[in-house]
Amino acid sequence: MSRLRRMPRRRSYDQYCAAARALDSVGDRWTLLIVRELLAGPRRYTDLHADLPGVSTDVLASRLKDMERDGLATRRRLPPPAAAYVYALTERGRQLLPVLAALAEWGAPALDERLPTDAVRAHWFAVPLLRALSGPLDAAGALDTAEGVVEVRLDEGVFHVRLGNGGAAPDDGRPVYGDGPAPRPDACLALDADTCRALGAGALTVADGVRDGRIEVTGEGALAKVLRGE
Repeated sequence: MSRLRRMPRRRSYDQYCAAARALDSVGDRWTLLIVRELLAGPRRYTDLHADLPGVSTDVLASRLKDMERDGLATRRRLPPPAAAYVYALTERGRQLLPVLAALAEWGAPALDERLPTDAVRAHWFAVPLLRALSGPLDAAGALDTAEGVVEVRLDEGVFHVRLGNGGAAPDDGRPVYGDGPAPRPDACLALDADTCRALGAGALTVADGVRDGRIEVTGEGALAKVLRGE
């Protein structure tokens, strides 16, 4: 007599509550950090594993399958010569950006001390920095009309973020940030990790950082001039 194979029951809080339903999909350990990585664009499994130090291969594979099942991510094969599989966020997955940004802002005070065991990647500062750049630069609101690509240079590495009209991260399906230098940045910011953390926490504005010499802005485009307060 054959036996039907039962699929494992999806874990759920079994509560008719929007927050509980959301946590059914993204409440597992590592899921939101995978979202953080995929906000930079499609990533191969090996790249995700490299930038998520501490996650096991089994857990990463399981979380990615869960994200596909819940409509947060898709898996597709790149055309030759790459011929590799990559994971990418769906539109619903990209809608988690403001959730991550709010979570990063709330958790920023816990970054006051970097522990010897803490791993760090420069692009992990991208999401909170996007939030810092989404508001007006000064009382005149100059940044409200700015858009373009900002390259950010830290001692820990280089990443770039993309601003849409109004300073907010654009919602057009393209990556909102990327690891490494930008091909043609509209402005470049040079600062240290503590300054970048202060920006993300809301303890420092771009204008104050530039005025105090904590942020160096280079570039000749409109966005660079706005960031310099010109």
